[in-house]
Amino acid sequence: MALDQSLTHGHFMKRRASSLTEPEILAVAISSEEEDQRIYLAYVDALKDEYPATAAVFAGMAEEEGHHRERLLATFRKKFGETLPFIRREDIQGMPWRRPLWLMRPLGLDAIRNQVIEMETQSEAFYRHAAERARDVEVRDLLTRLAQAEQGHVNLGEHLRKDKLSPDAVESEKETARRAFVLQMVQPGLAGLMDGSVSTLAPLFAAAFATHDTHNTFVVGLAAAVGAGISMGFAEALSDDGQLSGRGSPWTRGFVCGLMTTLGGLGHTLPYLVPHFMIATMIAIAVVAVELAVIAYIRMRYMDTPLMSAVFQVVVGGVLVFLTGILIGAG
Repeated sequence: MALDQSLTHGHFMKRRASSLTEPEILAVAISSEEEDQRIYLAYVDALKDEYPATAAVFAGMAEEEGHHRERLLATFRKKFGETLPFIRREDIQGMPWRRPLWLMRPLGLDAIRNQVIEMETQSEAFYRHAAERARDVEVRDLLTRLAQAEQGHVNLGEHLRKDKLSPDAVESEKETARRAFVLQMVQPGLAGLMDGSVSTLAPLFAAAFATHDTHNTFVVGLAAAVGAGISMGFAEALSDDGQLSGRGSPWTRGFVCGLMTTLGGLGHTLPYLVPHFMIATMIAIAVVAVELAVIAYIRMRYMDTPLMSAVFQVVVGGVLVFLTGILIGAG
């Protein structure tokens, strides 16, 4: 009954690591090394065009995992024959799963390298625990050696970096990563922030000075911000599939653009939750000034726009839209 209830709720019984036999320990280790090798080879395939030096690092790591698997398999055959027990890492309590490559897209070098360290740390812990339980001297010795090897994999990665990644290659990869970040995140986010912060000024302040009612002004601003976010999000997502431009997933860009558009519009809308009209308007104006300063900084920081030019472009445009809203509302 307990097993039926467990399966009904989507939870499967898992083995305790302490209950594994030596053949099962080796079977888990063999399948884990094979899986880790495939993960490293997937990194190689995904990174070889844009980050060839780092791809070479992971190719070396994959080769090491392959050697580990062969040693484990040879020991298993010598001790227990040809038939491996069907048990895997995910069948063991406390053995964390490996995050699939598709969940890590768009790929970031730091995220990948952090996962590699996590993978090797987990493998080392498993081998050390398994070695403590192994009764066969040869099996215990192999598991201990593999634990030491996994512990040294971070150092191996550093050695491989020194061999494969020259200072010029490191700088080249940093610049490639920076360009990808600008294309895929900064540009759509900046476009959304500018549209949300500037284009919603006119309807918001027109409603404010036409009604002098903070609630109605808030409703107009909220509608303008959310509507602009939806519109800009779909426009960005449908404008470019990213295949040729290198701008990444269109839906990721669309989400970033839409989100920043909405946030840009909400920034100077939220002050109208304050019931006093003049106080709310003064706060909203101060928020607008901060928004325009942030936009100018981002343009200078990531778009290589000179500071004074960025300030002039953003402030002049923002002030004109702001005054347009006031004049229309007051008229």
